[in-house]
Order: sequence, then structure tokens, then C-alpha cells
Amino acid sequence: MPEAFLKNPLGLFDIKGKTAIVTGASGAFGSLAAKILAGAGANVVLAASKEDELKKVAAECEELGGGKAAVIALRPSSEANCDKIVAAALEKFGSVDILVVASGLNKVAKITEQKVEDFLDVQDANVTQSWLMARAAGKQMLAQGRGGKVILTSSARGLLGHPAGYTAYCASKAAVDGITKALGCEWGETGITVNAIGPTVFRSPLTAWMYEDTERAQTVRKGFLARVPKGRLGEPEDLAGPLLFLASKASDFYTGHILYADGGYTAG
Repeated sequence: MPEAFLKNPLGLFDIKGKTAIVTGASGAFGSLAAKILAGAGANVVLAASKEDELKKVAAECEELGGGKAAVIALRPSSEANCDKIVAAALEKFGSVDILVVASGLNKVAKITEQKVEDFLDVQDANVTQSWLMARAAGKQMLAQGRGGKVILTSSARGLLGHPAGYTAYCASKAAVDGITKALGCEWGETGITVNAIGPTVFRSPLTAWMYEDTERAQTVRKGFLARVPKGRLGEPEDLAGPLLFLASKASDFYTGHILYADGGYTAG
């Protein structure tokens, strides 16, 4: 058994010089993922629809002193767009080593009140676009012949239901889990790993109200935390370790997994 890694176990998590594509990079999880990877030394290609917001995230990535950042104002909403995102990574940095699909959508409504087009929009954003982006990046990884890391975004709602009108979202995240498992099997012998990270509530602009001391926040938080063994809501740093693990050599023997960053929520 080779033991060279024992002399530097932290080297298993080294992604310096790797090229990572992050879709949804202007959103809460996408921008966080981009900064985590850039801070660890990866070059990042940031994709989303709003160029001004992407440029802000890119500047924050480069201020961390790790990798370089490039932006492309496209969503992975078509085969052509996904190919252009991959081409931008190749033009700027010469390879595609890591893909993080952080783009997504939720439209909350009771099933009898939800418009069919809203249900389909959620499936497109969360399922079809994940499939298209994994397909485009995977083609390049296969051509390079040295493996790669595909990280999709799942949720505790891919495993568990929710009573507040989440049929579209839960269905979409369960489908992402299915893609993760099937593609992990399909690419198992190629060196490309396919995994998903499944966050629960973590601190972001969208959830900031849940962390406040208002009566509403305290009530909602108490009800939610009754099912979270760790007894607290998530913080950005709680996603850093799982993401870096899935993006690095440390996870080479792990594929087809959904890694829940949820404080034990899905265990109960």
C-alpha cells in the first residue's frame, strides 16, 4: 500500500491550479462555493445571468489571493449555453477539472394552486439544467482523460417532504439525486466522480430573517431546530468542508453520494 499521502494528508484536499466552473455563481450558495474554491487556489469560471453581480463575486474571489476568476453571463438553460460555458473555461484556463452546479429555482405553491408552467420551470432549472451542465462538462473531462469532479446541488427536500407547497421543489431535488446516483455509476471507471451536496437552512441574504430575534424568526426557528440534532442553523463555513472534500482528491473513492450538510436533520 502506498503511504506517501501519510506524509502530507492535507495534500488530498489540494486543488491549487485546478479549474472550476460554478453555475448560479451570483446566488447565495454559488457565490459561496466560488469563493471557497478560489480561496483554496482553484481558478473559477463564474456563470449566471447577471454580469454585474458576477463581476462583484469575481472580484471577491481574486481578493482572497488564491485562484483567478473569469465570468460568463449565461445560465445553463440550453445545450448551446452549457457548451459556451465550458468553452469559456477552456479559453481562459485550458481545462475543466471541477463543476459545481449551484443554479436552481423554487416556486412555492400548494399543488391545486400551482400553475403547470411554474412546476415545469422548477424542473427545468433544477433537473434539466443540472443534466445539461454535467453533460457538457463531462464531455470535456472525458476528453482530457484524467478524471474530474462533478458536484450537483441537492437538498434535504430531495429526501423529505414539506407541507408548505413544495411538490415541485421536492420532486426536482429527488430527480437531482437520481442523476447523481446514475451518473456516478455511468462514469464510475472514468475517474470522474459525481456527488451532490444537500444543504439545509444556512445563513444567506435569503434566510437572514431566520437568524434574527424577532418573534416570527424565533417561532419558525424553534419549530425547525426541534428536528435538528445539532441544535442550530447552518453557517457558510459548514458548507466549506463538504464542498472542498467533494472537489478534491480526498473524495476519489466516493461517487453517487448525496452529502447532507444539515446538522443531522435527515438522520432523524
